[in-house]
Amino acid sequence: MSTFSMPSRRYAIGEQPRKNPVIRCAIYTRKSSEEGLEQEFNSLDAQRESGEAYIASQKAEGWVCLPDKYDDGGYTGGNMERPAVQRLMADIDAGKVDCVVVYKVDRLSRSLMDFARMMEVFDRKKISFVSVTQQFNTTQSMGRLTLNILLSFAQFEREIISERTRDKIAATRKKGKWFGGKPILGYDLVAGKLVVNRDEAFRVREIFAIYVDTRSVRQTTLEAVRRGWTTKGWMQKDGKCVGGLPLTNPYVHRILTSVSYLGKVQHHDQIYDGEQEAIIDPALWKRTAAILEANGRDKGSDVRNVHSGLLKGLVRCCHCDKPMAHTFTTKSGKRTYRYYVCHVAQSSGYHACPSKSVPAEQIESFVVDRLRRVRQRLLRWRPRRGGVRPMRRPSRRRLLRPLSRWPAVPPAPASCSCRLA
Repeated sequence: MSTFSMPSRRYAIGEQPRKNPVIRCAIYTRKSSEEGLEQEFNSLDAQRESGEAYIASQKAEGWVCLPDKYDDGGYTGGNMERPAVQRLMADIDAGKVDCVVVYKVDRLSRSLMDFARMMEVFDRKKISFVSVTQQFNTTQSMGRLTLNILLSFAQFEREIISERTRDKIAATRKKGKWFGGKPILGYDLVAGKLVVNRDEAFRVREIFAIYVDTRSVRQTTLEAVRRGWTTKGWMQKDGKCVGGLPLTNPYVHRILTSVSYLGKVQHHDQIYDGEQEAIIDPALWKRTAAILEANGRDKGSDVRNVHSGLLKGLVRCCHCDKPMAHTFTTKSGKRTYRYYVCHVAQSSGYHACPSKSVPAEQIESFVVDRLRRVRQRLLRWRPRRGGVRPMRRPSRRRLLRPLSRWPAVPPAPASCSCRLA
Protein backbone atom coordinates (compact mmCIF):
# COMPACT_ATOMS: atom_id res chain seq x y z
CA MET A 1 0.00 0.00 0.00
CA SER A 2 1.10 3.56 -0.53
CA THR A 3 2.34 5.33 2.60
CA PHE A 4 3.41 8.80 3.60
CA SER A 5 6.38 8.67 5.98
CA MET A 6 6.64 11.33 8.69
CA PRO A 7 10.09 12.43 9.92
CA SER A 8 10.87 11.22 13.44
CA ARG A 9 11.65 13.80 16.14
CA ARG A 10 13.17 13.62 19.64
CA TYR A 11 11.39 15.68 22.28
CA ALA A 12 13.19 17.34 25.19
CA ILE A 13 12.29 16.55 28.78
CA GLY A 14 9.00 18.24 29.63
CA GLU A 15 8.23 19.15 26.01
CA GLN A 16 4.77 18.03 24.85
CA PRO A 17 4.52 16.50 21.33
CA ARG A 18 2.53 18.57 18.92
CA LYS A 19 -0.80 17.19 17.86
CA ASN A 20 -0.93 16.17 14.19
CA PRO A 21 -3.42 18.09 12.04
CA VAL A 22 -6.63 16.31 11.09
CA ILE A 23 -6.54 14.78 7.60
CA ARG A 24 -10.04 14.26 6.26
CA CYS A 25 -10.09 11.12 4.12
CA ALA A 26 -12.70 10.31 1.49
CA ILE A 27 -13.02 6.68 0.36
CA TYR A 28 -14.00 6.19 -3.28
CA THR A 29 -15.29 2.82 -4.50
CA ARG A 30 -16.41 1.63 -7.93
CA LYS A 31 -17.69 -1.51 -9.66
CA SER A 32 -18.06 -1.68 -13.43
CA SER A 33 -21.17 -3.89 -13.52
CA GLU A 34 -24.34 -4.03 -11.43
CA GLU A 35 -23.98 -7.76 -10.91
CA GLY A 36 -23.92 -8.62 -7.21
CA LEU A 37 -24.73 -5.12 -5.96
CA GLU A 38 -28.01 -6.38 -4.51
CA GLN A 39 -26.08 -8.58 -2.04
CA GLU A 40 -25.91 -7.58 1.61
CA PHE A 41 -22.09 -7.36 1.43
CA ASN A 42 -20.91 -6.55 -2.07
CA SER A 43 -17.69 -5.43 -3.74
CA LEU A 44 -18.26 -1.78 -2.86
CA ASP A 45 -18.60 -2.69 0.82
CA ALA A 46 -15.40 -4.75 0.66
CA GLN A 47 -13.48 -1.86 -0.91
CA ARG A 48 -14.76 0.59 1.68
CA GLU A 49 -13.92 -1.78 4.53
CA SER A 50 -10.31 -2.01 3.30
CA GLY A 51 -10.11 1.77 3.06
CA GLU A 52 -11.52 2.25 6.57
CA ALA A 53 -9.04 -0.27 7.97
CA TYR A 54 -6.11 1.57 6.39
CA ILE A 55 -7.34 4.96 7.63
CA ALA A 56 -7.69 3.48 11.13
CA SER A 57 -4.06 2.34 10.96
CA GLN A 58 -3.04 5.96 10.31
CA LYS A 59 -5.09 7.37 13.17
CA ALA A 60 -1.93 8.47 14.98
CA GLU A 61 -1.13 10.69 11.99
CA GLY A 62 -4.48 12.45 12.32
CA TRP A 63 -6.32 10.58 9.58
CA VAL A 64 -10.11 10.63 9.91
CA CYS A 65 -12.60 8.85 7.64
CA LEU A 66 -15.38 11.07 6.32
CA PRO A 67 -18.93 9.68 6.73
CA ASP A 68 -19.92 10.55 3.15
CA LYS A 69 -19.93 7.57 0.80
CA TYR A 70 -18.60 7.96 -2.74
CA ASP A 71 -19.81 4.72 -4.33
CA ASP A 72 -20.26 4.23 -8.09
CA GLY A 73 -21.96 0.90 -8.70
CA GLY A 74 -22.41 -0.12 -12.33
CA TYR A 75 -20.28 2.65 -13.86
CA THR A 76 -17.29 2.27 -16.16
CA GLY A 77 -13.95 3.80 -15.28
CA GLY A 78 -13.35 4.87 -18.87
CA ASN A 79 -14.91 8.33 -18.41
CA MET A 80 -15.89 10.86 -15.75
CA GLU A 81 -19.67 10.44 -16.21
CA ARG A 82 -20.11 9.02 -12.70
CA PRO A 83 -22.24 10.67 -10.00
CA ALA A 84 -20.03 9.73 -7.04
CA VAL A 85 -16.77 10.88 -8.65
CA GLN A 86 -18.47 14.15 -9.62
CA ARG A 87 -19.53 14.68 -5.99
CA LEU A 88 -16.01 13.84 -4.86
CA MET A 89 -14.44 16.41 -7.19
CA ALA A 90 -17.01 18.99 -6.09
CA ASP A 91 -16.20 18.39 -2.42
CA ILE A 92 -12.48 18.67 -3.21
CA ASP A 93 -13.08 22.04 -4.86
CA ALA A 94 -15.10 23.08 -1.80
CA GLY A 95 -12.18 22.18 0.50
CA LYS A 96 -13.99 19.38 2.33
CA VAL A 97 -11.43 16.63 1.55
CA ASP A 98 -7.71 16.33 2.33
CA CYS A 99 -7.00 12.78 1.13
CA VAL A 100 -8.59 10.37 -1.36
CA VAL A 101 -8.36 6.66 -0.57
CA VAL A 102 -9.09 3.88 -3.09
CA TYR A 103 -8.68 0.11 -3.03
CA LYS A 104 -6.79 0.11 -6.35
CA VAL A 105 -5.77 2.86 -8.75
CA ASP A 106 -8.06 1.61 -11.53
CA ARG A 107 -11.07 2.07 -9.22
CA LEU A 108 -10.67 5.84 -9.55
CA SER A 109 -10.17 5.80 -13.33
CA ARG A 110 -9.16 3.54 -16.19
CA SER A 111 -8.42 6.46 -18.51
CA LEU A 112 -4.90 7.84 -18.39
CA MET A 113 -6.08 11.24 -19.61
CA ASP A 114 -8.87 11.55 -17.02
CA PHE A 115 -6.55 10.38 -14.26
CA ALA A 116 -3.90 12.94 -15.24
CA ARG A 117 -6.53 15.69 -15.05
CA MET A 118 -7.62 14.54 -11.60
CA MET A 119 -4.00 14.45 -10.45
CA GLU A 120 -3.63 18.06 -11.57
CA VAL A 121 -6.61 18.99 -9.40
CA PHE A 122 -5.16 17.00 -6.49
CA ASP A 123 -1.80 18.77 -6.80
CA ARG A 124 -3.44 22.19 -7.05
CA LYS A 125 -5.62 21.56 -4.00
CA LYS A 126 -2.81 19.73 -2.15
CA ILE A 127 -4.87 16.53 -1.91
CA SER A 128 -3.08 13.29 -0.99
CA PHE A 129 -3.93 10.17 -2.99
CA VAL A 130 -3.63 6.68 -1.48
CA SER A 131 -4.09 3.24 -3.00
CA VAL A 132 -4.49 0.62 -0.29
CA THR A 133 -3.10 -2.36 -2.22
CA GLN A 134 -0.36 -0.66 -4.31
CA GLN A 135 2.98 0.82 -3.27
CA PHE A 136 3.84 4.25 -4.64
CA ASN A 137 4.48 7.78 -3.43
CA THR A 138 3.33 10.58 -5.70
CA THR A 139 5.70 13.07 -4.08
CA GLN A 140 8.65 11.41 -5.84
CA SER A 141 9.39 11.06 -9.56
CA MET A 142 9.66 7.26 -9.33
CA GLY A 143 6.27 7.12 -7.64
CA ARG A 144 4.68 9.21 -10.40
CA LEU A 145 6.29 6.97 -13.02
CA THR A 146 4.90 3.89 -11.26
CA LEU A 147 1.48 5.49 -11.13
CA ASN A 148 1.51 6.29 -14.86
CA ILE A 149 2.58 2.72 -15.67
CA LEU A 150 -0.28 1.31 -13.59
CA LEU A 151 -2.78 3.60 -15.30
CA SER A 152 -1.43 2.71 -18.74
CA PHE A 153 -2.02 -0.97 -18.06
CA ALA A 154 -5.48 -0.22 -16.66
CA GLN A 155 -6.41 1.68 -19.83
CA PHE A 156 -4.93 -1.10 -21.96
CA GLU A 157 -7.01 -3.68 -20.09
CA ARG A 158 -10.17 -1.62 -20.61
CA GLU A 159 -9.50 -1.32 -24.35
CA ILE A 160 -8.84 -5.08 -24.62
CA ILE A 161 -12.15 -5.80 -22.85
CA SER A 162 -13.94 -3.43 -25.25
CA GLU A 163 -12.41 -5.16 -28.28
CA ARG A 164 -13.43 -8.58 -26.96
CA THR A 165 -16.97 -7.35 -26.35
CA ARG A 166 -17.22 -5.92 -29.88
CA ASP A 167 -15.90 -9.18 -31.36
CA LYS A 168 -18.42 -11.15 -29.32
CA ILE A 169 -21.29 -8.96 -30.52
CA ALA A 170 -20.17 -9.34 -34.15
CA ALA A 171 -19.91 -13.13 -33.82
CA THR A 172 -23.33 -13.30 -32.16
CA ARG A 173 -24.90 -11.21 -34.93
CA LYS A 174 -23.38 -13.40 -37.63
CA LYS A 175 -25.14 -16.38 -36.06
CA GLY A 176 -28.43 -14.47 -36.12
CA LYS A 177 -28.83 -14.35 -32.36
CA TRP A 178 -30.36 -11.57 -30.29
CA PHE A 179 -27.59 -9.90 -28.29
CA GLY A 180 -29.72 -7.90 -25.89
CA GLY A 181 -31.05 -4.39 -25.61
CA LYS A 182 -34.60 -3.12 -25.50
CA PRO A 183 -37.24 -5.53 -26.87
CA ILE A 184 -38.86 -4.40 -30.10
CA LEU A 185 -42.56 -4.13 -30.85
CA GLY A 186 -43.88 -7.40 -32.25
CA TYR A 187 -41.62 -9.74 -30.28
CA ASP A 188 -41.26 -10.95 -26.69
CA LEU A 189 -37.92 -11.92 -25.19
CA VAL A 190 -38.09 -15.54 -23.99
CA ALA A 191 -34.94 -17.31 -22.77
CA GLY A 192 -32.74 -14.86 -24.65
CA LYS A 193 -34.60 -15.30 -27.96
CA LEU A 194 -37.19 -13.24 -29.82
CA VAL A 195 -40.61 -14.89 -29.95
CA VAL A 196 -43.46 -13.40 -31.99
CA ASN A 197 -46.19 -11.63 -30.03
CA ARG A 198 -49.31 -12.16 -32.16
CA ASP A 199 -51.18 -9.04 -31.03
CA GLU A 200 -48.18 -6.76 -31.48
CA ALA A 201 -47.27 -8.42 -34.77
CA PHE A 202 -50.73 -7.49 -36.10
CA ARG A 203 -50.07 -3.85 -35.13
CA VAL A 204 -46.71 -3.87 -36.91
CA ARG A 205 -48.29 -5.20 -40.12
CA GLU A 206 -51.01 -2.57 -39.90
CA ILE A 207 -48.41 0.20 -39.44
CA PHE A 208 -46.66 -0.93 -42.62
CA ALA A 209 -49.99 -1.09 -44.49
CA ILE A 210 -51.07 2.35 -43.28
CA TYR A 211 -47.78 3.87 -44.36
CA VAL A 212 -48.02 2.34 -47.83
CA ASP A 213 -51.50 3.86 -48.18
CA THR A 214 -50.72 7.31 -46.73
CA ARG A 215 -47.03 7.54 -47.77
CA SER A 216 -46.52 9.69 -44.65
CA VAL A 217 -44.90 8.82 -41.35
CA ARG A 218 -46.83 11.58 -39.60
CA GLN A 219 -50.20 10.35 -40.86
CA THR A 220 -49.26 6.79 -39.92
CA THR A 221 -48.40 7.90 -36.39
CA LEU A 222 -51.64 9.83 -36.02
CA GLU A 223 -53.70 6.83 -37.13
CA ALA A 224 -51.81 4.49 -34.79
CA VAL A 225 -52.32 6.88 -31.85
CA ARG A 226 -56.01 7.19 -32.73
CA ARG A 227 -56.30 3.40 -32.46
CA GLY A 228 -54.69 3.51 -29.01
CA TRP A 229 -51.47 1.73 -29.93
CA THR A 230 -48.37 2.37 -27.81
CA THR A 231 -44.68 1.54 -27.80
CA LYS A 232 -43.35 -1.81 -26.62
CA GLY A 233 -43.97 -2.36 -22.91
CA TRP A 234 -42.09 -4.89 -20.80
CA MET A 235 -41.04 -5.61 -17.23
CA GLN A 236 -37.41 -5.40 -16.13
CA LYS A 237 -35.70 -7.89 -13.84
CA ASP A 238 -36.27 -5.62 -10.85
CA GLY A 239 -40.04 -5.69 -11.51
CA LYS A 240 -40.22 -2.18 -12.97
CA CYS A 241 -42.56 -1.73 -15.94
CA VAL A 242 -41.19 0.43 -18.75
CA GLY A 243 -42.46 1.42 -22.20
CA GLY A 244 -46.11 1.60 -23.17
CA LEU A 245 -45.81 5.25 -24.24
CA PRO A 246 -47.70 6.99 -27.07
CA LEU A 247 -46.18 6.40 -30.50
CA THR A 248 -44.03 9.13 -32.03
CA ASN A 249 -42.80 9.76 -35.57
CA PRO A 250 -39.21 8.60 -34.86
CA TYR A 251 -40.49 5.39 -33.23
CA VAL A 252 -42.73 4.61 -36.22
CA HIS A 253 -39.86 5.38 -38.59
CA ARG A 254 -37.62 2.89 -36.74
CA ILE A 255 -40.33 0.26 -37.13
CA LEU A 256 -40.57 0.89 -40.87
CA THR A 257 -36.78 0.60 -41.34
CA SER A 258 -36.02 -2.33 -38.99
CA VAL A 259 -34.82 -5.50 -40.75
CA SER A 260 -35.74 -7.53 -37.64
CA TYR A 261 -39.29 -7.83 -38.99
CA LEU A 262 -37.86 -9.69 -42.00
CA GLY A 263 -36.38 -12.32 -39.70
CA LYS A 264 -32.89 -10.83 -40.00
CA VAL A 265 -30.34 -9.09 -37.76
CA GLN A 266 -28.12 -6.14 -38.61
CA HIS A 267 -24.58 -5.36 -37.46
CA HIS A 268 -23.37 -2.03 -38.81
CA ASP A 269 -23.76 -2.34 -42.60
CA GLN A 270 -23.98 -6.15 -42.63
CA ILE A 271 -27.31 -8.04 -42.57
CA TYR A 272 -27.53 -11.69 -41.52
CA ASP A 273 -30.34 -14.25 -41.24
CA GLY A 274 -31.81 -14.20 -37.74
CA GLU A 275 -33.28 -16.88 -35.51
CA GLN A 276 -36.61 -15.03 -35.03
CA GLU A 277 -39.66 -15.58 -37.20
CA ALA A 278 -40.40 -12.93 -39.84
CA ILE A 279 -43.44 -10.69 -39.35
CA ILE A 280 -43.44 -8.63 -42.55
CA ASP A 281 -43.55 -10.00 -46.08
CA PRO A 282 -40.37 -9.08 -48.03
CA ALA A 283 -42.41 -7.55 -50.86
CA LEU A 284 -44.22 -5.21 -48.43
CA TRP A 285 -40.94 -4.27 -46.75
CA LYS A 286 -39.29 -3.44 -50.09
CA ARG A 287 -42.28 -1.35 -51.15
CA THR A 288 -42.12 0.56 -47.86
CA ALA A 289 -38.38 1.10 -48.26
CA ALA A 290 -38.93 2.47 -51.78
CA ILE A 291 -41.47 5.00 -50.50
CA LEU A 292 -39.15 6.04 -47.69
CA GLU A 293 -36.33 6.56 -50.15
CA ALA A 294 -38.56 8.59 -52.42
CA ASN A 295 -39.57 10.79 -49.50
CA GLY A 296 -35.93 11.33 -48.59
CA ARG A 297 -36.39 10.05 -45.07
CA ASP A 298 -33.60 7.47 -45.31
CA LYS A 299 -30.96 10.16 -45.80
CA GLY A 300 -31.88 11.91 -42.56
CA SER A 301 -30.07 15.10 -41.69
CA ASP A 302 -28.10 15.22 -44.94
CA VAL A 303 -31.33 15.88 -46.85
CA ARG A 304 -32.86 18.24 -44.29
CA ASN A 305 -29.74 20.40 -44.03
CA VAL A 306 -29.21 21.12 -47.73
CA HIS A 307 -30.50 24.66 -47.02
CA SER A 308 -28.61 25.56 -43.86
CA GLY A 309 -30.73 27.51 -41.40
CA LEU A 310 -29.26 30.72 -40.00
CA LEU A 311 -30.96 30.23 -36.62
CA LYS A 312 -30.56 26.45 -36.42
CA GLY A 313 -30.18 25.48 -32.78
CA LEU A 314 -31.19 28.96 -31.55
CA VAL A 315 -34.99 29.03 -32.03
CA ARG A 316 -37.28 27.57 -29.35
CA CYS A 317 -41.06 27.15 -29.29
CA CYS A 318 -42.85 29.61 -26.98
CA HIS A 319 -45.61 27.12 -26.09
CA CYS A 320 -43.54 23.95 -25.50
CA ASP A 321 -40.14 25.51 -24.74
CA LYS A 322 -38.62 22.89 -27.05
CA PRO A 323 -36.07 23.49 -29.82
CA MET A 324 -37.37 24.10 -33.33
CA ALA A 325 -35.67 22.16 -36.13
CA HIS A 326 -34.88 23.63 -39.54
CA THR A 327 -36.60 21.82 -42.42
CA PHE A 328 -37.94 22.51 -45.89
CA THR A 329 -40.37 21.29 -48.51
CA THR A 330 -40.38 21.58 -52.30
CA LYS A 331 -43.56 22.28 -54.27
CA SER A 332 -43.83 20.82 -57.78
CA GLY A 333 -40.09 20.26 -57.80
CA LYS A 334 -39.43 23.99 -58.28
CA ARG A 335 -39.80 26.33 -55.33
CA THR A 336 -38.41 25.47 -51.89
CA TYR A 337 -40.10 26.63 -48.70
CA ARG A 338 -38.09 26.60 -45.47
CA TYR A 339 -39.57 26.34 -41.97
CA TYR A 340 -38.63 26.02 -38.32
CA VAL A 341 -40.74 23.20 -36.86
CA CYS A 342 -41.32 22.56 -33.15
CA HIS A 343 -39.77 19.30 -31.94
CA VAL A 344 -43.04 18.25 -30.29
CA ALA A 345 -45.01 18.83 -33.50
CA GLN A 346 -42.35 17.02 -35.53
CA SER A 347 -42.29 13.93 -33.32
CA SER A 348 -45.90 13.67 -32.12
CA GLY A 349 -47.84 15.45 -34.89
CA TYR A 350 -49.00 19.01 -35.54
CA HIS A 351 -51.97 18.57 -33.23
CA ALA A 352 -49.61 18.35 -30.23
CA CYS A 353 -48.29 21.93 -30.49
CA PRO A 354 -50.18 25.20 -31.23
CA SER A 355 -47.06 26.75 -32.80
CA LYS A 356 -46.53 23.99 -35.38
CA SER A 357 -44.04 25.82 -37.63
CA VAL A 358 -42.89 29.31 -38.61
CA PRO A 359 -41.52 30.49 -41.98
CA ALA A 360 -37.73 30.49 -41.89
CA GLU A 361 -37.20 33.49 -44.17
CA GLN A 362 -39.41 35.78 -42.12
CA ILE A 363 -37.93 34.98 -38.72
CA GLU A 364 -34.38 35.09 -40.12
CA SER A 365 -34.99 38.45 -41.80
CA PHE A 366 -36.36 39.78 -38.53
CA VAL A 367 -33.13 38.86 -36.72
CA VAL A 368 -30.90 40.14 -39.55
CA ASP A 369 -32.77 43.44 -39.56
CA ARG A 370 -32.12 43.90 -35.85
CA LEU A 371 -28.45 43.04 -36.35
CA ARG A 372 -28.19 45.61 -39.13
CA ARG A 373 -29.52 48.25 -36.75
CA VAL A 374 -26.88 47.25 -34.22
CA ARG A 375 -24.27 47.51 -36.97
CA GLN A 376 -25.35 51.05 -37.86
CA ARG A 377 -25.22 52.08 -34.23
CA LEU A 378 -21.70 50.70 -33.87
CA LEU A 379 -20.54 52.55 -36.99
CA ARG A 380 -21.97 55.81 -35.64
CA TRP A 381 -20.67 55.21 -32.14
CA ARG A 382 -18.32 57.80 -30.64
CA PRO A 383 -16.93 57.54 -27.11
CA ARG A 384 -17.32 60.30 -24.59
CA ARG A 385 -14.30 62.35 -23.64
CA GLY A 386 -12.23 60.40 -21.14
CA GLY A 387 -14.17 57.23 -21.89
CA VAL A 388 -13.16 53.92 -23.42
CA ARG A 389 -10.79 54.10 -26.35
CA PRO A 390 -12.79 53.70 -29.62
CA MET A 391 -12.38 50.65 -31.82
CA ARG A 392 -10.41 51.29 -34.98
CA ARG A 393 -12.66 51.62 -38.03
CA PRO A 394 -10.92 48.80 -40.05
CA SER A 395 -11.46 46.46 -37.09
CA ARG A 396 -15.14 47.37 -36.84
CA ARG A 397 -15.67 46.83 -40.54
CA ARG A 398 -13.91 43.49 -40.39
CA LEU A 399 -16.13 42.36 -37.50
CA LEU A 400 -19.37 43.55 -39.12
CA ARG A 401 -18.56 42.49 -42.69
CA PRO A 402 -20.50 39.15 -42.49
CA LEU A 403 -23.77 41.04 -41.90
CA SER A 404 -23.56 42.71 -45.31
CA ARG A 405 -23.72 39.32 -47.06
CA TRP A 406 -27.38 38.74 -46.13
CA PRO A 407 -29.85 40.04 -48.73
CA ALA A 408 -32.66 42.38 -47.80
CA VAL A 409 -35.91 40.48 -47.20
CA PRO A 410 -39.30 41.55 -45.85
CA PRO A 411 -39.38 41.91 -42.06
CA ALA A 412 -40.98 39.26 -39.87
CA PRO A 413 -44.58 39.71 -38.69
CA ALA A 414 -45.20 41.34 -35.33
CA SER A 415 -46.74 38.20 -33.83
CA CYS A 416 -44.47 35.19 -33.61
CA SER A 417 -44.79 31.90 -31.73
CA CYS A 418 -41.05 31.28 -31.26
CA ARG A 419 -38.15 32.88 -29.44
CA LEU A 420 -34.35 32.80 -29.57
CA ALA A 421 -32.62 30.61 -27.01
